[in-house]
Amino acid sequence: MITLSCRLLRAACIAAVFVTVGPLPATHAGPLPDTPSQASPATRKSPGPADAAPGRNPGTGASPTPSPGPRATTATPSPGTRATTATPDPGTRATTTPSPGSGATAAAGSTGPADGAAAPSPLPAGAAPSDGVTARPGPGQSVGALLAQLQGLYRQAEEATEAFNATEVALKAGQDEERRLGSELGKARTALGAEKAAAGRMAREQYEHSVGLSPYARMLLTGDARAALDQRRLAAREGARRAGVLARLTRNVHRADLLAAAARKSLDARQTLTAQRKLHKQQVDLKLKQVEGMLASLSAEQLARLGEREAADTATAQRELLGSGRLATTPRTPTAAGGAALTYATEQIGKPYVWGAEGPGSFDCSGLTSQAWAHAGRSIPRTSQEQWAQLPRVPLDELRPGDLVVYFPTATHVALYVGDGKVIQAPRPGAKVKVSPIAANPLLGAVRPDPDGTPLTEFTAPALPATASTEGGDAGYSSEGAPAAAPADDETSAR
Repeated sequence: MITLSCRLLRAACIAAVFVTVGPLPATHAGPLPDTPSQASPATRKSPGPADAAPGRNPGTGASPTPSPGPRATTATPSPGTRATTATPDPGTRATTTPSPGSGATAAAGSTGPADGAAAPSPLPAGAAPSDGVTARPGPGQSVGALLAQLQGLYRQAEEATEAFNATEVALKAGQDEERRLGSELGKARTALGAEKAAAGRMAREQYEHSVGLSPYARMLLTGDARAALDQRRLAAREGARRAGVLARLTRNVHRADLLAAAARKSLDARQTLTAQRKLHKQQVDLKLKQVEGMLASLSAEQLARLGEREAADTATAQRELLGSGRLATTPRTPTAAGGAALTYATEQIGKPYVWGAEGPGSFDCSGLTSQAWAHAGRSIPRTSQEQWAQLPRVPLDELRPGDLVVYFPTATHVALYVGDGKVIQAPRPGAKVKVSPIAANPLLGAVRPDPDGTPLTEFTAPALPATASTEGGDAGYSSEGAPAAAPADDETSAR
């Protein structure tokens, strides 16, 4: 009986152990395998073509062999990809986000850019991505297509030049305004200092005389009526003086604050204009390099055929303009100022075109016209676009020598009218100041710098040089050499 009880007690103990601990694990020859539930969803790797290859996965940069144990490896993104940091919901597949320009995701096993590859430098504002490539003529292009391409490049260069000139004018005006504001601010601060000193003296005087009766109290208590009146006048005068000191101090503080704010605004504007000027110069340089590359790629025969085609197109346009009756056939005389401007422009014939230049050794188109009228005693805007926008318009059939003829829909070229259907112009880079038919470029209209001037009763036009009409082509083409931009460190020619 006792033996049976012992056996029952032992069985009960063994059963209790099994209930508490659970069944013993079976023996295993190696580490436990990973299970899908043990790996984080963010590290779950989708199968791809590269998964079967031994070694490093080119798409993710992680080893395809999982490490033993329950910890999952984190995939390292390849160059050019950026791994997402947010953990996706369970059951979703994590992907990597490609950087701009990679064109593929790591989930597809694509490779990013090579290590150490330089990112492309940013393009100027408004420049097309292809602008950085030197323009070259296509195979088998016709003469007309080549001429149109070259003229388009020259026109783009001139547009950028006029934008540079406008920015330069605004920058100069801003610098003048900044200097004026600085001078006024200095004077205002000096006056403010004087008023502060006066206010300090007044405060000290008031403190020193604060002991005893006030002037008003002494006036009321005096027994002398005349003395009382004198004291009253003195008290009123002193009060007015103090009020004036405080009023001037307040005004000078306000004016100094306004001038300081205006000076800061002017400085910010100057910095912005300086950055814009640099950008426009880069755009001009870019277009001129494209023209230079295209001219260098053409043979002597192609250049000669381009010259012949341009001359023929200009002659056709001139005949059509004269035949339309839009241009006056009756000779007109200029004003005294117009004649002086024409004389100056004539003296510049043969000098080279340099973008941004306004003499004395070289000119761009608006530099020539603005300087011609400046030497005639009248200041006009610097750029062709501002000349067109600000000067009074005049019909073509009322043109007189000295008037300005503006070209292209955006007013990016200008010339000075000579008479007899001709103009003096600085055509484009690579050419020289010359006399051209008025229809050498697409006409926009004409403006008159001196609408209030009286035409001369007699005028003898200045003699033109024998080579005045042979200094290169008229528009968008030159076989005389590659164009050159103004040197970056030449402040005179770069203006």
